[in-house]
Parts: sequence; structure tokens; C-alpha cells
Amino acid sequence: MSDEKKLDGELKEGAAAQGERELGVDAQAAGDPRGGRLRASSAGDDKVLRMGTASIPRLITEFAIPSVVGMLINGSYAIIDSVFLGHVVGEIGLSAMTVANPIMIVFMAIAMLIGNGGNALAALRLGEGKRDDAERALGNVVSLSLVAAVIVLVIGWNPALVSWVLDLASATPEVRPYAQTFIQILCAGFILQCIGLGVNNFIRTCGAPNRALGTMVIGLVGSVAFNALFVLALGWGVMGSALATVLGWACSCLAVLQYFCLRSDVPMRLRLPAMRLSFSMDRTILAFGLPSFCVQAGMAIVNFVINFQLVKYGALTPIGADDALAAIGVVQRIGQFSVMPLIGIAIALQPLLGFNYGAHNVNRVRKTLWYGIGAASSISVLMFIIVEVFAVPIAHAFGISHDGLVDFTAFAIRVQFLMLPFVGFQIVSSNYFQATGQPAKSVFLTLTRQILFLVPLLYLMPVVLPQLFPQFTGLDALYFAAPVADFLSIFTTAIFVAWEMVRLRKLAAMYD
Repeated sequence: MSDEKKLDGELKEGAAAQGERELGVDAQAAGDPRGGRLRASSAGDDKVLRMGTASIPRLITEFAIPSVVGMLINGSYAIIDSVFLGHVVGEIGLSAMTVANPIMIVFMAIAMLIGNGGNALAALRLGEGKRDDAERALGNVVSLSLVAAVIVLVIGWNPALVSWVLDLASATPEVRPYAQTFIQILCAGFILQCIGLGVNNFIRTCGAPNRALGTMVIGLVGSVAFNALFVLALGWGVMGSALATVLGWACSCLAVLQYFCLRSDVPMRLRLPAMRLSFSMDRTILAFGLPSFCVQAGMAIVNFVINFQLVKYGALTPIGADDALAAIGVVQRIGQFSVMPLIGIAIALQPLLGFNYGAHNVNRVRKTLWYGIGAASSISVLMFIIVEVFAVPIAHAFGISHDGLVDFTAFAIRVQFLMLPFVGFQIVSSNYFQATGQPAKSVFLTLTRQILFLVPLLYLMPVVLPQLFPQFTGLDALYFAAPVADFLSIFTTAIFVAWEMVRLRKLAAMYD
């Protein structure tokens, strides 16, 4: 019986209210915590109850569309900047963005640390009926964002510190001034990203996912418009692209603040008294946001290592260090964009998985997971076909011009995404563990790919592969590190999922 009690405890302490928290609904109103009959007392409760009764494919479609569109919009910012810079400034502009990319990931990590953590706490407090505490979480997120923005601004505009950051990002002498301009402008506008991205999730928690999506669309449209004005019309180059990005953030930020400051029909509002920092609350916010931060920080570390290795091995080839940075810039933009819909599906599954796991609907949990994996894998295969078939046109679309670099960029794209058809399985499965109250497993599976496998392979492959296959240079070999790391990560994830299926069968036997 001890194993059964342990399993029952996992359910109660893990994801019992995940679905309800996601929609701001009191867990007690949604159903019996022991898995008893669910009951509806309002239209909001009816929406929650559908997660346990409605058709799973229909629910996944309903939840996934706004989530996937939102993630694609997020991934479009860097694509837009790169396309404009590639065509107007040339390969040096793409190289500057590649150098700036790990710093941009760090910015996003900070925004997610504060925003995701605060949103999780606010959703929990709303579910408990503690609206004042939810508003304090919102206010503290804005205040923490202001503190973080001041720190980022000091670093970005301190000559010694920004020089150290550029050295860390492996900026070459030719790329350095462009990258410095781009980074410093982004540092000045970081507060806009922190609020526009971090506080956006609170709108979804208030039960307005379409409004949350709308604030992101506003930012994207603004970024495109300002890029066209500053880069194409005025010829401001890298500076214009950075300004366009910041003004796009500003559009999203203003839309988010308008929702919480000017509307009276929302579950929580942004009020000055709630912005007073609270050590205990801020500690909880940062603890809740730590998994998201770790994932993004891992990506930043990988990007720093990639840049260093590219400059090192690119300088030994006719491609050169600067053009090697330009090529990986295209690969990174395509990679980030291609996984966005997969992440969107994984996020959409979280409330469905959490609700049914907490309600002990174990069979629906399994079906939801496998339907989600099927949907993500279908998109993965489609993305794989597109990047493999259209690798050369993709390189041209980013402004890559001379033939040698076009061919190398196409080669890099095709090699980098060899395991893309299976990446959907890995992303959905790792997010499954987060949705069902097992965040440690989720973070571990995500970081195994980035830190445990990819970083060592980035040092190992350029040494080993050319010895085994002399037709490949050290620069070529760098691109094989990603598919090998993907394979190892997918294999590891499959083991965890197999163990989880055994555990779910035991749970199903307990509650049938």
C-alpha cells in the first residue's frame, strides 16, 4: 500500500489544480480533489468541465490554435529583423544579429523568470479566491521588471561591461560595432520587452487568450512597419532594425498596460499599492519562474559556445569567421521558428493534461499526450520537408548573396535539422512532465539536450568527424552536433515516457 499512497500523494501535490489555475477557477468548484464527480456552478466552470468530457482532438485544436499562432508571432521578430538586415545591410548585418542572439536570449530568460513565475503565482491565488494577492503578484512583476531593466541598462551602456559581453559572444572586429549598436538599443528598451512579454501571460490567466494574442499581434505589426520605415525607407541599417524591435515591444507593452490599467472588468488590475516589493512574494515568483529561466539560460550558454566555435573554425576555411556567423544566424532563425508551433502545442496541452491528471482521468491523460505527440510530430515532419527541400531559397530569402555562402548555408540547414521529425515528440513529452506536477523531470529533459549533450559535442565533433570523414572540415562538423544531440535527447525522453506509461497504468488500475 505504501506505493499506492505515494502515487496518490503525487497526484494531490502535483497537478491537482493545473487546469483550473490556468483558467483562474477555484479547484474546489471544479470537482472533488479525490476524483469525485465534477460539478458546474457557472459558465466558467462549464468551460473547465469540458476538459474532462469533450472530444480530445477538438479540445487540442481549440486550445492549440491561439497558442501556436502566439508562438509563431514570437518567433517572427528575429526572422523579420534578419530578413530586413540581410537584404539591406548584407551578411555583416546577419553576423551582428548572431552575436547579439545569446544576449537577446538572456533578456527573454529574465523576462520569463519574472513574468512566468508571477503568472503562475497569480493563477494559483486566483484559483484560491485570493484576488488581492493575485494583484500583488501582478504589481510585483512590474516592479521587478523595472529593477531588472535598470540593471540591464547599466550593463549595456557601460563601455567596459558591454565590451566584455561582446568578447563573450565572440564578436569579430568587423562585426563588433554593428553588434554593439544593436545590443545597446535593445538594453535601453528592455523594460518594454519585460512587461510586454512577461505580463502578457497574466491576460491569458484572466480568461482572455484572444486578447493576449492580440497584444502580440500588435507588437509584430509594429515591428514590421517600423523595420520598413527605418531600414528600407530611411536606410538606418542595424540601428533602424534595433529601434524597430524596441518600438514593436512598446506597442505590445502599451496594449498590455491598457488592459490592466484602464479596464474595470478584469479579475486583477495593476494598482500602485500592489507594486510595493515584497521579499517573500518576490522569492516565490522567482522560484516559480526558475524552470523557464534555466531552459532559456541553457540556450544562451549553447549560443555563446556555438559563436566561439564558429569564429574559431570558420577562420580556418574560405568561408571566414564573419560569414560563418551569418550562416548560423540563418540556421538559428529557422530553428527557433520551426519549434515555435511545437512549443505552442505543448503549452496548449498543459491545462488539458493538468486538469485530467488532477481529476484522476488517467486514460484521458494518456490519450491527450499521444494525440498531442501526433499533432506535434505532423508539424515536425512538414517543417522538415520544407527546410530540406527549400534550403537554398531560404538562404536567399535572408539576403545571403554569393554562391559559396549560399551553398554552405543550405548545407548547414539540411544537416542541422536532420532529427526535426522527432523533435515534436521530445518537446511535448518534456512539457507533459511540467503539466503533471513533475517540473524537475521537465527541466532535466530540456537541459540534457542543451547542456549535457550539445555543449560537449560542439567541442568533440570538429575534432573527431574530420578524422573519420576527411571530406568534412571542422566548421562542417559543428553542424552535425545538433542532430546527434537531438537523437540522444529523444532517446532519453523515450525512456522517461516509457516509465511514465507504466506508472499511469498503475494509477488507472487504482482509480478504475
